[in-house]
Amino acid sequence: MKILVGLSGGVDSAVAAYLLKKQGHEVTGAMMSIWDNSIAAPKNKSADACLGPEEEDIENVKKIASFLGISCRIIDCRDEYKKVVLENFKNEYRSGRTPNPCVWCNAHIKFGVLPATAKKLGMSFDKFATGHYANIEFSESMQMHRLKKAKDQNKDQTYFLYRLTQKNLSEILFPLGKYLKDEARAIAKDINLPVAEKPDSQDFYCGDYNDILQFKANSGDIADKDGKILGKHNGIWNYTIGKRKGLGLKGGSKEPLYVINILAKQNVIVVGSKDDLYSRELTAEKISWGSIKPPKEKIYVNAKIRQQHKPAKAEVIPIEENKVIVNFEEPQMSVTAGQSVVFYQDDIVLGGGIIM
Repeated sequence: MKILVGLSGGVDSAVAAYLLKKQGHEVTGAMMSIWDNSIAAPKNKSADACLGPEEEDIENVKKIASFLGISCRIIDCRDEYKKVVLENFKNEYRSGRTPNPCVWCNAHIKFGVLPATAKKLGMSFDKFATGHYANIEFSESMQMHRLKKAKDQNKDQTYFLYRLTQKNLSEILFPLGKYLKDEARAIAKDINLPVAEKPDSQDFYCGDYNDILQFKANSGDIADKDGKILGKHNGIWNYTIGKRKGLGLKGGSKEPLYVINILAKQNVIVVGSKDDLYSRELTAEKISWGSIKPPKEKIYVNAKIRQQHKPAKAEVIPIEENKVIVNFEEPQMSVTAGQSVVFYQDDIVLGGGIIM
């Protein structure tokens, strides 16, 4: 089988390419280029990230391709990444929401623009593979492909992949889904892979988010739930639900204060106690049901409201097309507008949406 592997210059995608070639497939590499120099280069180079200057990544990809004996091509995805991912990133922060750019990048760029552009450039392949920790199976009874959690629960990346469609899932391979991260790292060391010791990416951007946002300062009030003004802010985009440190509030408080709401229209940051961070219900929009038919009635799930969140029991109630209410069995901390809520049943990813 001809397989195109999305190479990032890191360990996981390189090991994925190695495993596929070892299985006898005809493997070709492709790296998506998304950095266009319109953003200030991050000063913090100690933390590896997806978005940033690409010279080192390109060099690593070339080393990997040479080591594995495969061809590789750099695919220009900069314009689409800027329009889809970065514009959404800016719009969400401007609206007082906290986006997850990795969700949009995976859905539209990495598993959309990258393989589509590769085909337009004449690259021939049957499947597209990456180094994500996730699994895909085909359900004969449902006649549908289903996204499933990885063997390594600590590295599982399905939270970022829930928007993949049936077409996507039918064309994708995740070679590392059956491996633990330590096993993948051991394979890299055993074969003397050039990037075997390279650290994992920790974020999508390791600099100051204001480098990307480039908003002018817009001063407003920081107030408590009763409307009492406790301080000033220079822009709502500098805050997210649950933030505690660096609020710069005047006057002492008997208990720690956290950001509990962001009122974009009023340009106000609302603070409260830790108890105020908990809620039982959320509304989500832009729902994507990747592994099941869109339900018409209430369903019971385990829901995650962020990547590191422990899935919590909840009921999902469809209220209109592409919109649901999620009621949790127990109150959840720091439900944040703009983030994704993802629905699981056992190890199957049913779908998810954007928290309103």
